[in-house]
Amino acid sequence: MKITLTGSLGRIGKPLVQKLMSEGHTVTVISSNSARSKEIEALGAIPAIGALQDTDFLASTFTGADVIYAMAPPANYFDQSLNLFEYFKELGNSFDEAVQKSGVKRVINLSSIGAHLEKGNGILEGTYYVENSLNSLPEDVAVTHIRPTEIYYNLFQFIDLIKNQGIMGSNLNKNGVNVWVSTEDIAAAVVEEISNPFSGRKVRYVASEELTYQEVAATLGSAIGKPDLKWVTITDNQLYESLKSVGMQPAIAEKMVEMYAAIRSGLLYEDYNLHKPETLGQVKMKDFAQEFAAVYHQK
Repeated sequence: MKITLTGSLGRIGKPLVQKLMSEGHTVTVISSNSARSKEIEALGAIPAIGALQDTDFLASTFTGADVIYAMAPPANYFDQSLNLFEYFKELGNSFDEAVQKSGVKRVINLSSIGAHLEKGNGILEGTYYVENSLNSLPEDVAVTHIRPTEIYYNLFQFIDLIKNQGIMGSNLNKNGVNVWVSTEDIAAAVVEEISNPFSGRKVRYVASEELTYQEVAATLGSAIGKPDLKWVTITDNQLYESLKSVGMQPAIAEKMVEMYAAIRSGLLYEDYNLHKPETLGQVKMKDFAQEFAAVYHQK
């Protein structure tokens, strides 16, 4: 099949390209960075350099593809001028228009846990809009929304806290359970969905392991030589002030706190709990801990 991917060669994009190439597909990778071209070509894929907000570019690149993999690349939360919801809205509208112009009949959208919520999901608010924008496509366009739970690599943000204060922590209780997922398991799920014929609209959750926050701290701590590493709970306001102090845009810091509070209350996972995946992914926290330790010791 001919498959076009947005999102360049990020943490999910690269293993996804590798898996698709190994299955013999023709893969085009869209990137806004021309410096990525050689790396894309080295994987055997075709680079297409341009902006996702450029709908005409997107439509021309989508044309002729059997499947589109759409994802909104991570935004810069430290950009003081960023309107995060408008960022998602612009991309959602661009994807929608480009798919219609191109005539593509199959879209796999990388969404997120919490995308079922219009409000109350914090920084994930825009994922609701993107899903609904794609759901408004003509009925003959099949749309699958992949909703990963919290991705392991988010834990890299705690490296400085561990090094400076010897703890991990946020506004979440150490005994509270979160559901984690590997980028490899997300990529594998996308490949499965591409391979399975489908019509209509579908949501698929992807998860690798359920753990308490103290279990996460203990697993990562053992990997970095700190077996007594503890998870410490702080207040919503303390987290907000901490995020602002490191330069995060205040409005986004507020939304970040709201997202974590929605994990704490169970709101973010209410739909996941009704539609859990039949099987969890292969990559567990102990596997990710080795990657975490390598990054930790490099800093």
